Amino acid sequence: MATLLHIDSSVFPGEASSSRSVADAFCKAWEEQHPEGTVIYRDVAAEPVPHMTVDAHTAGFADPSAHTPEQSVAFAARVKLIEELEQADAVLIGAPMYNYSIPSTLKAWLDNVILLGRTAGETPSVQGTPVTVVASRGGSYAPGTPRAGYEFVQNYLEAVLRGTLGLDVDFIVPELTMAPRNPAMSELIPLYEASRERAFEDAIAKAKELAERLAA
Repeated sequence: MATLLHIDSSVFPGEASSSRSVADAFCKAWEEQHPEGTVIYRDVAAEPVPHMTVDAHTAGFADPSAHTPEQSVAFAARVKLIEELEQADAVLIGAPMYNYSIPSTLKAWLDNVILLGRTAGETPSVQGTPVTVVASRGGSYAPGTPRAGYEFVQNYLEAVLRGTLGLDVDFIVPELTMAPRNPAMSELIPLYEASRERAFEDAIAKAKELAERLAA
C-alpha cells in the first residue's frame, strides 16, 4: 500500500488553521482509499526539526567515516528526514503564508532534506514523487491583484520542490482567510467562503485521484 508523508507547519492548531484543515481533509480522503496504508506525519510547528548548522551542512559533503561526533549526530537527523521523504509515494505539505513567505520551520525541513548528490542534483532520489501543497494566505496574491508581486510561497516552493528535488508539484490555495476576522475585509467574506469551499473540494478530489493512480 502507498505511503503518504504529511507535513504541517501552521502555528495555529486544528480548525483555527486553514492549511491544517484543508490538509486534514486531503489526508482523510487518502486514508479512506488506503485504510491499510501508511501516513508519516510531521508537525514541524509543534516539534520543529533542527535548523541547519555548520555540522549538518558540512557533513553532507564529507565521507561519513571522517565525520566528527557532532557531524555524525547532526547528519543522522538529516538522514532520518530524507529517508521519510524517499519512502513516501506522495507528499502533502501545509504551507501557510507568513510575512509573504513560508514558516521558518518548513524552511528548516526543506534545508535538511535537500542534499546534493542524493535528493538534489542530476538524478534526485525523490524525482517524480507527487506533492500537494496547501498554500493558505490571509489575503489574495493571485495574478492581477494589488499584491501579486508579494507572492513568495508558490514561487519559492515551485523552484525548490520541482526545480531542486524534482517533485511533481500541485497547489491548493485557500485565500482571504483573514476576511472573517478583519472588519476591513468584511466585504470579501463571500470570496473567502468560496475559496475555502473550493479548497476542500480540491483536496478531497486530488487525494482520491492520487490514491487511485498510485493503486493502479
